[in-house]
Amino acid sequence: MNLIPLLPDTDPTAAFAYVNEQEIDRATFRAQVQTLAAALPARERVLNMCADRYWFAVTLFAAIARKMVTVLPNSAAPEHIAAVAAEQPGLLVLGDQAECPVADLPYMQINTLPPRMELAQAELPLIPFDQRVACLYTSGSTGTPMPHFKTFGRLRLAILAGAERVWGAAGQACSVVGTVPIRHMYGLESSVLLPIMAGGRMSGRIPFFPADIASALERMPAPRLLVITPFHLRKLLDADIRLPEIAVILSATAPLSAELAAQTRQQLGCPVLEIYGSTETGQVATRETDVETTWQTLQGIALEMRDDELWAVGEVYETPQMLNDTVELFSPQRFRLVDRKANMINVAGKRSSLSFLNNTLTSLPGVVDGMFCVPERGSGEEVERLAVFVVAPTLDRAAILAGLRQHLDSVFLPRHVVFVDSLPRDGNGKILARTVQALIASHLSGRD
Repeated sequence: MNLIPLLPDTDPTAAFAYVNEQEIDRATFRAQVQTLAAALPARERVLNMCADRYWFAVTLFAAIARKMVTVLPNSAAPEHIAAVAAEQPGLLVLGDQAECPVADLPYMQINTLPPRMELAQAELPLIPFDQRVACLYTSGSTGTPMPHFKTFGRLRLAILAGAERVWGAAGQACSVVGTVPIRHMYGLESSVLLPIMAGGRMSGRIPFFPADIASALERMPAPRLLVITPFHLRKLLDADIRLPEIAVILSATAPLSAELAAQTRQQLGCPVLEIYGSTETGQVATRETDVETTWQTLQGIALEMRDDELWAVGEVYETPQMLNDTVELFSPQRFRLVDRKANMINVAGKRSSLSFLNNTLTSLPGVVDGMFCVPERGSGEEVERLAVFVVAPTLDRAAILAGLRQHLDSVFLPRHVVFVDSLPRDGNGKILARTVQALIASHLSGRD
């Protein structure tokens, strides 16, 4: 059996995390993990609801040491937590809040235990390569959230492959600031596991607004990596506030336009690496979006076409993983992404993708946010007609259509243009499938 130490063998005096203005070294993190692991009651599964990234990491690795699976819901909404608890009975909630953030489940506050520093010298547990350590749920952007289990050894392989690409772009290991949710695959890999397993430094904060992002970056030593989404990156650039030097920006969860990547390089003076991946696969490939149209898979990952379906293969997967995307495959390691299969649409015999249409809409001057959707056909309609929801306080319907007409075939012009004050996006900048259906039902039901 392939056994791997719980934590990498690194300089114990090296700075690891920055929490509440305090620098925490690797030895303290190791002692904190070992202390909590010894204190945890025996359970098969725990629900990690820590709000601070550092305490989330301590809790995750303590659970791994005790051979517990950490359940990571994609949302803290009560109805989703209730569904997860029903699907995975016997959960113990672990958190860094004084009161349990989840109703009707047993709770343990984990950040009140002082680290037993003698445990920093204790031998680390050896973790089997195939030990299941986490259960993550898909975001729900294309349907009902589904659980996916991750094993320790395969997560580690994926993180080291990603570090080779990201640290390579930065020139060395970085201080990592992430705006993305830590219970999402992208946030887990890039803002938690990357600094732990690949020698980086971690910010405990999860900033959202531009000023908070600037503050979190300022408190971390250079070189700095900013882990963000296209939606929040655009908001950050639009704020046009002073930022400390950033070595590289990492973007995922939604397509990043070449224009936004180029604007980022010009405005912030750093490259933008875009990640292609999913909850099911984790990170698969990267590209430097403003200079490359094709993607390169990470070390050890290859793509194969089997019976007209695209599969990712490699040691990072327990079994080959089917990808729900349309791509143009040039080699097992290089491809061009067209869009998610669910986003491909056909109107009057002409094909396009919702991602392309959304990028076109949000690039129009005066558009703050927006999205295309495909309502159900009305009675007697032979072809699908599109609609848009748009945040554009200074524009009207005619201006939106005139702007789109310059870039789109007329069949893709929306029949309905619905102006809203804001679009309900989650922490990754996504709009969930059920949210889209609720918007359609609320604003378009009964309209012809």
